[in-house]
Amino acid sequence: MPHPSLPLGRRYDIDGRQLMLHHSGGNGPTVVFLAGVGLMSLDYLNIHNRVAELTGSVLYDRAGSGWSDPVELPRTAAEVTDELRDLLRAAAVPGPYLLVGHSLGGAYARHYARRFPGEVAGLLLLDPFHEDLVVRAPRRARERLEQMMEEMRDQELVELTEEQIRQSRDQMAPHFAAWPEPVRGPLIERHLATWRSASQENQNLYDKVADEFRRAPGTPDVPLIVLSALGHDATQAHLWPEDLLREINEGKRALHAELAAEAPRGEHRILDDAGHGWLHEERPDAVLQAVNDLLQKVSSVA
Repeated sequence: MPHPSLPLGRRYDIDGRQLMLHHSGGNGPTVVFLAGVGLMSLDYLNIHNRVAELTGSVLYDRAGSGWSDPVELPRTAAEVTDELRDLLRAAAVPGPYLLVGHSLGGAYARHYARRFPGEVAGLLLLDPFHEDLVVRAPRRARERLEQMMEEMRDQELVELTEEQIRQSRDQMAPHFAAWPEPVRGPLIERHLATWRSASQENQNLYDKVADEFRRAPGTPDVPLIVLSALGHDATQAHLWPEDLLREINEGKRALHAELAAEAPRGEHRILDDAGHGWLHEERPDAVLQAVNDLLQKVSSVA
């Protein structure tokens, strides 16, 4: 079904809800990008286009984000991964899949592989969320996180003024200058229209969803690469004092090493020159190299 501002892809009916998916590229294991919280499908368009030169590649929006229909948030990880499975089938996207998940999308990718191991050829986790990130964080970080969650819930109730919308649009324009012109404007407007979904999706993340991840089956024996982004990130630097952010990043590095060790063919790579939010734009070469390495590992055992 068409959508007035959808510049790429199409929407598929999944349980009465329209979900956006964009598929391009050739044959081989299909790469599926799972966006981080607050991001959406076309935020990954540039790296998707480069991956599509190697193999099939898919961008999609979870319900409640991007160009997919709204849904009551937050949801469980089971609901999110079931929805992706149904969407890939409805769009006739052939498996097995090489799942590329960023931040919370990385945790969802891992959860998909643990629930449906026969459908996954490999995993690339881009600075992924880990269920123990908060419980193993410094106490000061946990207290600050609780405060931020309260502030985000309060912000949901506030309507942006026309001036705030204009300022946000002006701030986003330089960032998205590298996107194709037909996509740039609609993508900025979609961000402005759906900004609340990030805080809503996060509301059950640190308790209910984290427990889901802990109870899941083990990670299957598939090629796995974890990329940790430990460079400067403007958003993170704004939220956390420098010394505390350093502690948080050291904890993240250790958890990501443990994630990589979950799979016999797991590998952990450090990016000291990319931040959490946009590592796929700051270091597209590292992401593309990881995808290429995983495709070669998959084809060697096919």
